[in-house]
Amino acid sequence: MALLEVDDLHVSFGTPDGVVRAVRGVSFSVDRGRTLGIVGESGSGKSVATQTIVGLTRGARVSGRATLDGEDLLGADVAALQRIRGAKIGMIFQDPLSSLHPYYKVGWQIVEMIRAHERGTSKAAARKRAIELLDAVRIPSPKIRIDNYPHEFSGGMRQRVMIAMAMALRPSVLVADEPTTALDVTVQAQVLDVMRDVQRDFGTAIVLITHDLGVVADMADDVVVMYGGQVMERAAKRDLFYRHHHPYTEGLLRSLPTAGNAGMLVPIAGTPPSLLSPPPGCPFAPRCTYAFDRCSERPPPAEIPGGGAHTSACWLPVERADRQRAVAS
Repeated sequence: MALLEVDDLHVSFGTPDGVVRAVRGVSFSVDRGRTLGIVGESGSGKSVATQTIVGLTRGARVSGRATLDGEDLLGADVAALQRIRGAKIGMIFQDPLSSLHPYYKVGWQIVEMIRAHERGTSKAAARKRAIELLDAVRIPSPKIRIDNYPHEFSGGMRQRVMIAMAMALRPSVLVADEPTTALDVTVQAQVLDVMRDVQRDFGTAIVLITHDLGVVADMADDVVVMYGGQVMERAAKRDLFYRHHHPYTEGLLRSLPTAGNAGMLVPIAGTPPSLLSPPPGCPFAPRCTYAFDRCSERPPPAEIPGGGAHTSACWLPVERADRQRAVAS
């Protein structure tokens, strides 16, 4: 059994316009010391899926199964989730400036988080640990910076503070939701280095949510590709980059700037589906250059014959040479 397992997760929200089916049958797992990358366009359900398993989507209709080291997450009550968040699952959110309270010093916020879970820890002991955490994530002069406010840190430094806070109780799983968004390339690399150090030192499992395939190539062991609230493809990183099967994965990779395309991007035509009324069959069919009649009639099975752990929700044959024949038939 993997450390974190999510199976057939469905999440929907009632709105005045109808029911938004944000996550539809998502499954994934990650084990200790490994990194799972979850990629896809904005609105594909990446963040909703991970926030749901820690109880951060109040008011949503949720079904499926999610366990952490065998402990049920979706059926946990509020008190149990408060115990799990921070202590067993650490969270790093996209915008650290909005995640950190602007009126309190960063050290105070880390200390309060530690003492909320470890009530027997004194303020002095918690402060000492906070300084050690800031030093571990490469904050210069941590004994001084611990008394600074969030606005006194740069974007990259604030993200390091969030990593320090997330790792304060040495959780088993670290969920990082777009941790490098809006950071320049140099700072992005530094933040990823800090996350790697944390994983190496504590054996932490990381769930990395991003739309940046470069970050996935740098960090992930396994990758889940999401689109329209569903998993399109799941594979080991190398298989996804070099032996991918799903046309959506192919489109994401072709849209990356490379030396071979002389800087020209190849966008995916069309727009993502409405989650109020998802199309029948494959959600990517309206944008897929390989689509044929069966694609819009019924959902494809999420499997690749002989692919083992590599799965793809697509009707196309495994061999690329057979694709045009399948489309033409």
